[in-house]
Amino acid sequence: MVTDYLKSNDNLVNGSSYQAGEAVKGNIILPLPPEDKNACQEMEIYARFMRHLRCVPNSQTEIKVLSAIQFTADMLDIGDALVSKILIDLGLRAPRKSFPTSYLDFADKSLMRTGWEIGGPTLGILAIKQYWDLIGEDKFAAVRKDFPVAQQPMFVE
Repeated sequence: MVTDYLKSNDNLVNGSSYQAGEAVKGNIILPLPPEDKNACQEMEIYARFMRHLRCVPNSQTEIKVLSAIQFTADMLDIGDALVSKILIDLGLRAPRKSFPTSYLDFADKSLMRTGWEIGGPTLGILAIKQYWDLIGEDKFAAVRKDFPVAQQPMFVE
C-alpha cells in the first residue's frame, strides 16, 4: 500500500528525489523531530502530532493533517496557528486545506509584507509558500475571502 506521506528529507514515495520546480501534487512532506536537544515544546508538539496522525479515521491526508494539528493544539492548550508554525518550521509541507484558518490568515498577512517589515514572512512561511506554488495552489487565495452576507431583508415593514 502506497501512502501520500513524504519524509522531510525530501525522499518521494516512489524513490525519485524532490527538486525545486518539480510538481509533487498530492503529496505531503512530514516533519522531522527537532535537532535541538533543548527544544522540549517542539519535541512534544512533534510527538503528539505524529502519534495522532496515524489514528485519524479519514481517507483524505489533508484532513488527517488538519485533525492532528487541531488535536495537538487542544491537548497542549495552545493555539492552532502556533502548532502549525512549529510543524512547518520542522519541515511539514502540505496543501493549504491542511492548515487551520488562523494559521492561513497569519501566513497570508505576513506574505503581503516585505521581509524588512515587522510581521514579515519567516523562512518557514516562505518555504511553505514555495511549496504551495510548486503544487499549484491558488496564488491569490490571500485576497479571496468569503464574507458573510446578511440573509434578511434590508427594510422592515
